[in-house]
Amino acid sequence: MALSPDDPTLGLFQVLREDLSEPLPEGEDPRSHPENDPELSEDTLRAMFRHMLRVRLLDERMMMRQRQGRIGFFGAITGQEATPIATAFCLEEKDWVFPALRENAIMLVRGFPLTQWLAQVYGNSLDVLKGRQMPSHMSGRSVNQVSWSSCLGPQLPQAVGAAMAAKYKKTGAVTIGFIGDGATSEPDFHCAMNFAGVSNAPCVMICQNNHWAISVPSKKQTRSATFAVKAHAYGIPGVRVDGNDILALRAVIGEAVDRARKGEGPTFIEAVTYRIGAHSSSDDPTVYRSDEEVELWRRKDPIQRFERYMRFKGLLSDDERAQLEKELVEEILAAIENVESAAPPARETLFEDVFEERPWHLAEQQDELLEHDPAPSAH
Repeated sequence: MALSPDDPTLGLFQVLREDLSEPLPEGEDPRSHPENDPELSEDTLRAMFRHMLRVRLLDERMMMRQRQGRIGFFGAITGQEATPIATAFCLEEKDWVFPALRENAIMLVRGFPLTQWLAQVYGNSLDVLKGRQMPSHMSGRSVNQVSWSSCLGPQLPQAVGAAMAAKYKKTGAVTIGFIGDGATSEPDFHCAMNFAGVSNAPCVMICQNNHWAISVPSKKQTRSATFAVKAHAYGIPGVRVDGNDILALRAVIGEAVDRARKGEGPTFIEAVTYRIGAHSSSDDPTVYRSDEEVELWRRKDPIQRFERYMRFKGLLSDDERAQLEKELVEEILAAIENVESAAPPARETLFEDVFEERPWHLAEQQDELLEHDPAPSAH
């Protein structure tokens, strides 16, 4: 099938200029495509910038704590803040999110408490999951977000299945399923895409193409011209968007969510971005990619690009920027201190949340456990 050069799966939908190498002359428009600007309210723009900056500052402090041995594992999203924050601002309360590794910040935008979010990294008594999940695999029923799977891929067919359930129940809910460029090589991706197309599910599937599946580059994942172009094979709309441009993402994802909610079916979106940091706190990216490549993408930083736009709109000054960062750092450090002072989960929680009525043998085991001193003195 021959595609037009203007096909949205081959292009790159943008609003903001990319390169931050040279400062723009004062008063010059930072938008390369102002016609694509979703023209959001000032309050929304300020809120989006606040959430982007907060997650950047949060990641910096959590990575430091991992290096200090205070937590075991953390996956930062540095350089990829735009996609999860833009997505969160497109959703209604009833919608569901099925993330991959770098979309946990959506929970915070939708109102999940920062302290409880951090407690899922530490797995202590403040953790709503009671310390049972792997670190940084956040989830929260209160904000309709499912934990991601370290075996990347399964979340996408789950998102489509949940969308089908919403369709049958006529709830009006939309589901969002995320996947990375590497996970498009998994069978789950193709199953989900076909499933979504055939069922016309109210689902938006987003591939964060950050160019590296740990140490394997995206060029070794496919021979297709783009990842977005794969949508055509499954009979669904596809769009390729600048994943470091929060305004472009808000426009594209918002349109896809609206389509799904109106019963017009799924959309597949490729968000072209870059993982500036390591894959996780267990990874050393210097062994498989060059400093020059990383620096090239630093010049497309999503927060700085959005900040340039905010200043152009008269919504951010030097003093306001400094005050905002001060407030966010104070909020983050207070939450961390609160979480780090919490005790481990109570021992009796081992027996909770499995049976509606606890069977006799587990009741006996709990009683026996609680008879023993949890911290006997050393001999």
